[in-house]
Amino acid sequence: MNNIVFLVMRRMRQPLVILVLAYTVAVVGLVLIPGQDAGGNVRHMGIFQAFYVVSYTSTTIGFGEIPFPFTDAQRLWVTIVIYGTVVAWIYALGTILSLLQERTFQEAIRNQRFELRVRRMTAPFYLVCGYGETGSALVSALTEHGHHAVVVDMDEARTNLLKLEDLREYVPTLHADASRPQTLIDAGLGHHRCEGVVALTNSNAVNLQIALGVKLLRPSVKAICRADSHEVEANMASFGTDHIIDPFDTFAAHLATALHAPCTYLLNGWLTGVENSKVAEPVYPPRDGHWVICGYGRFGKAVHQKLKQQGITCVMVEATPERTGRPDCELIEGWGTEADTLRAARITEAVGLVAGTDNDANNLSIVMTAKDLNPRLFVTVRQNLEDNKTLFDKVDADMVMHPSTIIADRIRVLLDIPLVHEFTERALMRNDAWACQLVSRISALVDDRVPLVRTIDITPEQAPPLHCLIEEGHRVTLGQLLRDPWERKEPLPIIALMLERGEEEYTTLPDNDTALHVGDRLLLCGSAAAFTRLGWSLGHFGTLNFILHGAVGPEGWVWQRLRRRRRV
Repeated sequence: MNNIVFLVMRRMRQPLVILVLAYTVAVVGLVLIPGQDAGGNVRHMGIFQAFYVVSYTSTTIGFGEIPFPFTDAQRLWVTIVIYGTVVAWIYALGTILSLLQERTFQEAIRNQRFELRVRRMTAPFYLVCGYGETGSALVSALTEHGHHAVVVDMDEARTNLLKLEDLREYVPTLHADASRPQTLIDAGLGHHRCEGVVALTNSNAVNLQIALGVKLLRPSVKAICRADSHEVEANMASFGTDHIIDPFDTFAAHLATALHAPCTYLLNGWLTGVENSKVAEPVYPPRDGHWVICGYGRFGKAVHQKLKQQGITCVMVEATPERTGRPDCELIEGWGTEADTLRAARITEAVGLVAGTDNDANNLSIVMTAKDLNPRLFVTVRQNLEDNKTLFDKVDADMVMHPSTIIADRIRVLLDIPLVHEFTERALMRNDAWACQLVSRISALVDDRVPLVRTIDITPEQAPPLHCLIEEGHRVTLGQLLRDPWERKEPLPIIALMLERGEEEYTTLPDNDTALHVGDRLLLCGSAAAFTRLGWSLGHFGTLNFILHGAVGPEGWVWQRLRRRRRV
């Protein structure tokens, strides 16, 4: 509001001064010029009478000549006043119209509206800084799951594009530099409902500045940042950034998991996949032979490091090793888009290929040329731009690395179902046979679509009947809760993946005999129909009584009042 008032006062200062001067001169003139009454006596107007005449004359109302008919001298002065004040008013109105069309003024109005909307938000929200491919995918996923978001981006075209998106929730947007602390404050960092800030700009320096701002201005708010450099990651970690996501290291870790534990990799993909999308097929990257990696940038280095840890021999193809550095493996200088370079890297004998340059056209060319020379290759390709997805779908690679998708999916899981992150971290410590068995159980529950993963808290808000029964001293086990209300002797097609009790006490795949406590948090996996039936058990006393005891029992208003009074 201060900016708007300042802009108005600055631009309207001169027109207002001119208007005041014009009125002052007109009034003084009418007061000084003598008039004449009906008896021929000389009369002078008072200041109020003169101001009254000038006011209705300049507004073209025209009440006539009062209090007495004017003399010629008065009429001449009034004529001058009419033209003079009209010119002054035209100048003032023109300045106002010019101000309304001014970009700075419109920006101030938009920012003022944005701040009001953010200030009035009553539901928890996340502040997303950067609305590129990653930010767009993340905001879409968050709003799809009923979360609220606020977006800040330097690029006005991007923020305007967001207004055209078909999102389920309204998303306030601010066109501003997110690295400025005042921008974060204006965007709601200080709001008591702000639950986290996500820094997704293309600049490591800006993301670092945002993380610093969050931890200094509001340390209790979760900060999640994108970083493409190990130095920046270390810097962010040094002052307590909650989650730092490097898409290249993340994908390299996934590839390493697929190499030594394919079922664990598949399990991770199913539990973190986008709901209602088709489940991913298992992949089995070969280990018995050498891999050719094209591009020794950040991605190539991360993949090479992981393959080296797996004991796999690599041949690196890089056109500018003097800029990227030389790897500690066989190096072939070239782009990899030419058959000669790939032959020099012994592509015909290789078992795997990584096309990992920062140019989509080159990566597609490398894959097509390599597959012509060796159709049996296991192909991993890096897709830099979302717009090229159609082309990458056609190239039929075994694994596609898209940085924006990796970051958006990881943050979506961290914000939407954080317990999944805890579960997958613990699943990595188990052997692959354990993961294969769990994958087999999950595949029996769902069809070819990604299973639903939900978190259930035993609280008065999420499970009032269950919470009430346990507080009254009844023993309810996990197996009892997961009975089918339609066939109470049959279990629901739901798997309990994890039980969280207290602070950082986790039980992976809890038994059906596990007694539930107030405050427990369950991570469940199953079909949509199964969760619908579980919702009846969690939300209705009668349904819960039926699956526990085989009878509905009283559940009317009077009975609930009596039950509540007895608890008190």
